[in-house]
Amino acid sequence: MINLLFQSADAKLIAFLGIMAAFVGTCFSMHKFSGLLPKDAGREFAHNGKLSAGKPRGAGFLFVIVFLLSAILFGELSTEIIVYLILVAAAMLTGFLDDCSKAPWGEYKKGLLDLIIAIMVAITFLRFNTNVIYIECLQQSVAIPTIVFAILVVILVWTSINVTNCSDGVDGLSGTLSIVTLMTIFIIGNIKGVDDAHTYLILLFCICILGYLWYNATPSMLMMGDAGSRAMGLFISIAILKTERPLLYIPVALVLILDGGLGLLKVSLLRFLKIKILTKVRTPLHDHVRKVWDWSNTHTVFRFAIIQIVLSVAVIYGIL
Repeated sequence: MINLLFQSADAKLIAFLGIMAAFVGTCFSMHKFSGLLPKDAGREFAHNGKLSAGKPRGAGFLFVIVFLLSAILFGELSTEIIVYLILVAAAMLTGFLDDCSKAPWGEYKKGLLDLIIAIMVAITFLRFNTNVIYIECLQQSVAIPTIVFAILVVILVWTSINVTNCSDGVDGLSGTLSIVTLMTIFIIGNIKGVDDAHTYLILLFCICILGYLWYNATPSMLMMGDAGSRAMGLFISIAILKTERPLLYIPVALVLILDGGLGLLKVSLLRFLKIKILTKVRTPLHDHVRKVWDWSNTHTVFRFAIIQIVLSVAVIYGIL
C-alpha cells in the first residue's frame, strides 16, 4: 500500500512538472523562435485582415512541437497514443507547409490531406476501441456497423479540422474556444472514466495553447496559422471520440461549428449546387459580428467564449 501511495505521488509530481514544462516551453519557444516563422501577408477578404500583415504566422508549429515533446517526456505512451501524436504532427506539418508557401495551397489539396489524416484516425480508433457509442439523451449504448462507424469518424475528424481552421481569424478566438471545448471534454472524460493517459494529454494541449495565447491576445504579436488550427481541430475530434460519446461534439464545440462551419456550408452549396443561403450574413460569423454589429475583437472573443461556456456547463450538468 505504501509503495502504491509513493507511486501515485511520483506520478502526480511528474504530471505537475509536465504541465509547467509545457507552459514554460511554449512561452520560451514563442519568445525565442517567432522571428524564424513566415510573415503573414494579410487576408484580403477578412474584416480588418490587412492588420495582420507582417506578423509571424505558423506559431502552431512551435506550440504543437512543445506539446509533442511534453507528451513524450511526461505522458504515458501507448501504441494508440503514439499514432495519434504522429497524426497531430502530420496535421500540423501540412498546415505549416501551407503557412510557409508563397502561394496558398488549394482547397482541394488541403481537403484531400485532411481526408487522409481522418481515415488514419478512423483506422487507429477502431483498432484499439469498439464501434459502440453512448447516446446520452437515450441513456443507452448503440453498436454501429463498423464501416458506417468508420465513415462517421472520418466525417467528424474532417469537420473538426476545418471548422476549427475557419474560426481562426480574430486574435485569441480559435485558441480560446478550443480550450473551452477541450476542457469540457476533459471534465466529461473524468466523469465517465476515460483513461488518465488520454485525459492528461488534453491538459498538456490546453496548456500549450495558453502559452501561445500569451502572445496572441489582442493586439497579437504572432498568429498560429493553419499549423495550429488544423492540429487543434484534429486533437478535439480524437478527444471526443475517446469519451465514447462523439455526438457530444455538437454541443461542446457548437460555437466553433457555427463560426467556421457556416462559411463552409455556404460556399459548398453555392459552388456545387448553385444554392444561395445566408446572403445577408458574412462568414465566418466572427467577421459578421465585427463588421455588421460593430463588435470589437475583445467583444467577439469574450462573447463567443461565454456562449460556449454556458453550453458546456449545460452539457456537463446533463450527464451527471
